[in-house]
Formats: sequence, C-alpha cells, structure tokens
Amino acid sequence: MTMRVGVIGGGQLARMMIAPAVEMGIELSVLAEQEGMSAALAQAAVGDYRDAQTVLAFAKDVHVITFDHEHVPQDVLHALVDAGVAVHPGPDALRFAQDKLVMRRRLAELGAPQPDWAAVAEPSELQAFLDDHGGRAVVKTPRGGYDGKGVKVVSRPEDVADWFADFDGEALLVEELVDFRRELAQQVARRPSGGMVAYPVVETVQRGGVCAEVLAPAPDASEKLMEVAARLGKTIAEGLRVTGMLAVELFETVDDRILVNELAMRPHNSGHWTQDGAVTSQFEQHLRAVLDLPLGAPDVAAGAVVMVNILGGPQGEQLTDRFAAAMAAHPLAKIHTYGKEPRPGRKVGHVNVAADELDDAAYEARAAAAFFD
Repeated sequence: MTMRVGVIGGGQLARMMIAPAVEMGIELSVLAEQEGMSAALAQAAVGDYRDAQTVLAFAKDVHVITFDHEHVPQDVLHALVDAGVAVHPGPDALRFAQDKLVMRRRLAELGAPQPDWAAVAEPSELQAFLDDHGGRAVVKTPRGGYDGKGVKVVSRPEDVADWFADFDGEALLVEELVDFRRELAQQVARRPSGGMVAYPVVETVQRGGVCAEVLAPAPDASEKLMEVAARLGKTIAEGLRVTGMLAVELFETVDDRILVNELAMRPHNSGHWTQDGAVTSQFEQHLRAVLDLPLGAPDVAAGAVVMVNILGGPQGEQLTDRFAAAMAAHPLAKIHTYGKEPRPGRKVGHVNVAADELDDAAYEARAAAAFFD
C-alpha cells in the first residue's frame, strides 16, 4: 500500500519534503494557502488551514497529516484528531510551539535551562522586570512571531505600548537580555512509538533577526557541550510528546551555559545543511518519523558543512539566471531554491557545501551564495 502524507502549508519546507518522498515512494499532498507557492509541485489543494471543513476534506485520503508551519488553530487540529486522522506533531505538542508563554511554563516544569522570564499583562509589570534586570530586556508576542518579528529589545514599557494595546489585557512574554557567546541549534527526531535520534549541535549566525548561516557541527564544541545539547533536545522532545522533527534554538552564554531560546516542531532552517551534509536529511527524517518508520542515521557525512541562506535574491532577475556562473565557479556548492520571486529580505534559497575543513566549506558556500546578491 502506498503511504500518503498530507502537509498543511505550501512553503519551502513542504517543497523540500518532495524529493525524499519521491525517493521513498511516498505520495505527498500539500494544502497550500494560495496558488503558486513554493510547494506547488506537490500541491493537491488550495484552501484556508484555519477552516476545519477545508482541512478535513484535504485529510480524508492521507495516512498522516503534518505541517510546514505551526499556525493551524487548535480547534482545527482537534477536529482532525476527533475524525480519526493521525496528526504529527499532535495538538498537545503544537500548543507549546504556538504560544511562547505556554512553552516557557512547560520547559520550567521539565527543568530545562532558560533565560529569566515573566508574563507581563501591563506596563508596570514590565517596568518591574526591567528594574530587576539592568534596565533592558527582550519582549516577545506569545503567538505568531518568526524571523525576528514579534521580538523587541526594550528599555521602557512605552517601547511596546502598541503590543499591550493589541493584546488587550493578555500577557506578553518578557525575557532577560542574555549575554551570549553564540547561538546554537539542536535537532531531534522522534517517532510516535518513542524512538529518537539527535543530530550534532550546530552554530547558527543571525543577521537582522534572520538566520544567515549554519555551521555544522558547531565549531569548537566540546564533547560535553554536544552531549548536554543532545540530552536536552531529547528531554524536550519526550516531555512535550513531539513527533517528527524538533529544533531547539539555544544560547551559549559567556559563562558556558546553554539556555533554550525557542522551539520549532517541523524541519527548520538550522537543519537545511542536512540535505547535503548528513546521512539522513531532516526532510527524509521528518517523513520517517511522522509515518513511524525506523529513523535514519543523523551523522555528519563530511568534516564540516556550511549552509548560507540566499536572502532577497537578484532584483529583476530569476535565481536560475545566476546558476551557470555560480556552479562553474563553485562546483562543490549545492544550490537549493524555493520557487519564490526575489524580494529584499526574503528567504529565496540556500547554498550547502560539505568539505573536509570548515574554512573551505565556509568560503565556498559564502562565495557561491554571493552570486545571488
């Protein structure tokens, strides 16, 4: 019997599930938000993922539903479960990715290391937190933020007056401004039956709140750091009952601690390097996991792998116009594009390079990506 996976969301993450699905003989169907999205090659329907009847109709012919994003409302997710549809990750796990305050409370229960944080429903509560944390802090909207959106560094409550008004008495999340050395990411895959694997921890380089590069494995990471990060990722995956891929974004502090920043319950930008640099890519692993198949080896297949995002792209041109020059100059580079029109700041693709040495991989990846500026 052919296995059929339904993906809600038509973005680049769904697009990048297509190749491993084809390789494994899995039928992949996508519910896209609109025509012409990144995953149009596997699109089966266009509709509103917030409408239960639309989603139920899409799900009737698949074995499992999974996601390109975490924004499907809880009532829709529960409607799927009530109809007997296998949903991975399920609604009880996804709520921790949908609401950062819910996530912080659960991580505290699990004993996961976190920045100091508080729920603040009015300016006076935020001012009290600022007073206790050196006069500066990070405020986040509990729901909906990504790639730097919904995040502000503040020094006074007036800096987020509009957010207090928009949330109308609901609490915002405030966190200490962490003194970190670098940002890391730990990916874990977990099957519904409980099996787990952890990828090597990687370093992520952010620019303007957006991931620009990923270095795998994280340079100069001690064996102890790698063990602690992998154990933390597995603890969170088990404690939140995540099924599929989980990305745990981390801070490595100047005093050698690691703290949980955010979570993503799906393939993640920090794992794009696995397409060309790991035994099992995160996209194949996600499909294996949500279908409850044995998980693949997460090992790095080279000395070092570097992923560089293509942000914006050449204005007035297609990315394919630059392929020949980039490929001729950098034959080690693997170029991945998302079928999106170039636009300032937009993620339109990425470049992966695997090499024996980190410096070589970084040079080749950065130079190849520069052809698309």
